[in-house]
Amino acid sequence: MNVTLHGLNFQKEFVPYIEQLLSVLHHHGAKIFFTEPFHKFFKKTGAKSPDFEVLSKGKHLQSMDFIISVGGDGTFLDTVSWVGAYQIPILGINTGRLGFLATIAKEEVEKAIQVLFEKHYTIEDRTLIGLETNKSLFNGITYGLNEFTIHKRDTSSMITVHTYIDGEYLNSYWADGLIVSTPTGSTGYSLSCGGPLITPRAKNFVLTPVSPHNLNVRPMIVPDDCKISFDIEGRSKKFLVSLDSRSTAVAAGIKLTIRKEDFVAKLVKFNDYNFFDTLRQKLNWGLDMRN
Repeated sequence: MNVTLHGLNFQKEFVPYIEQLLSVLHHHGAKIFFTEPFHKFFKKTGAKSPDFEVLSKGKHLQSMDFIISVGGDGTFLDTVSWVGAYQIPILGINTGRLGFLATIAKEEVEKAIQVLFEKHYTIEDRTLIGLETNKSLFNGITYGLNEFTIHKRDTSSMITVHTYIDGEYLNSYWADGLIVSTPTGSTGYSLSCGGPLITPRAKNFVLTPVSPHNLNVRPMIVPDDCKISFDIEGRSKKFLVSLDSRSTAVAAGIKLTIRKEDFVAKLVKFNDYNFFDTLRQKLNWGLDMRN
């Protein structure tokens, strides 16, 4: 089995768990690979590892059986950008805080790898959001797992985002910004701006305004087979657009269209995983402090 490890950073206190992960993989006969960012940080920590190879971005990824994201949810999102259209199954080892996407706790590393090799898991397809534009953005990585966001650039006045669904006018959002979220991203930025929770396998996008000035503007759910396009107005000549954790400034007049990406992210979920349990445990969903 070929397994790649990807991560951006982790605290030195997690080094023993990382070494344990590598030891268990080696014990099961896995051929171990590191991405360049993971290898760079791994060397700084002084951690030890059995034999491994270092992969540049995209090199030999198509031959991988799994890629393990070592970090928090931000690292998991970055791992998705590494995998892209290769659609390699991703397992998340959580060394961060929330761990909504990276669901395996550091104390469960040995058990998780055992379950992985025993094939007691399912592969869950997650919709990706894709960006079409007339400018080169994000170094060509124009897709994300959580959301696409348009936002004002600084503390200037609000912006107006004229929004169209399949070419038909929907609404003009007078706000600090607008989020288009996937079902996976419905538990992220969209949720904090008042958006609804959506189960991961739903076939929808959510449009959630950021601090709208109109009290009657609410989040809206649309089918994910539609195309959503935008015209942006404001006093500033520059605005921010982001895909997950990647953000860049764009000029007014840029053409932006959002659609469902042609490929998906494949997440490894163990058989005892339950989305609703995760909502209750990670987000305290439904918790009543009176009881």
